[in-house]
Amino acid sequence: MEQIPFGDTSFVDNPEPRCPCILLLDVSGSMSGQPIQELQNGILKYKEELVTDELAKKRVEIAIVTFGGSVNIVNDFSTADSFVPPTLIAQGETPMGQALIEGLNLLDIRKHDYQQNGIKYFRPWIFLITDGEPTDMNKPIWTDAVERIMHGENNRAFMFFAVGVENANMEILSQLSKKRPPLKLKGLRFCDLFSWLSNSQQQVSRSKPGDSVPLENPTGPTGWAEVTV
Repeated sequence: MEQIPFGDTSFVDNPEPRCPCILLLDVSGSMSGQPIQELQNGILKYKEELVTDELAKKRVEIAIVTFGGSVNIVNDFSTADSFVPPTLIAQGETPMGQALIEGLNLLDIRKHDYQQNGIKYFRPWIFLITDGEPTDMNKPIWTDAVERIMHGENNRAFMFFAVGVENANMEILSQLSKKRPPLKLKGLRFCDLFSWLSNSQQQVSRSKPGDSVPLENPTGPTGWAEVTV
């Protein structure tokens, strides 16, 4: 009788430790035109750079949640070598709180998958990119999102980064990003942002889960971001 492998067969084929990354992407109407195109280009660059690294392409896992009118999981967790960048379309309002909760829930499920299949993993990355402010800020879901991010950061359950684009409300983003200040993207340098993210995760992939890995300063002289004070 043919044996059926226990658990997720992708873990049987690839038992490497994982570095999960969730991209929470604002695709609301205000991102239309050049911003959404540059964001698309950045994600393509992210994929291209990760797959050139033999370890990173098997260890970095990417999930994408978009929010623009509705919240959608457009890419569930997949390793970089099988990741297909989605086509982004800008429309609707900015349900950021709902997107944050969706992303956190997705990460909880994936971490459970790792544990069930004996897969080690690095501290996950959560990357929020937005050019506006949440349209669900006065709903309980926003408070829940703020509390869960604070709790997760304090317990080293993940690293949370908030990046504001153009007219983003940085004061509101600072409510989410207590551990590290939210970053303001310089112009529309999405390609530089995703190149930094790819390089950082390649460094992490070459280490062991639990190791401390120094990252390049994104706000340095050649960085893609600035901190608003």
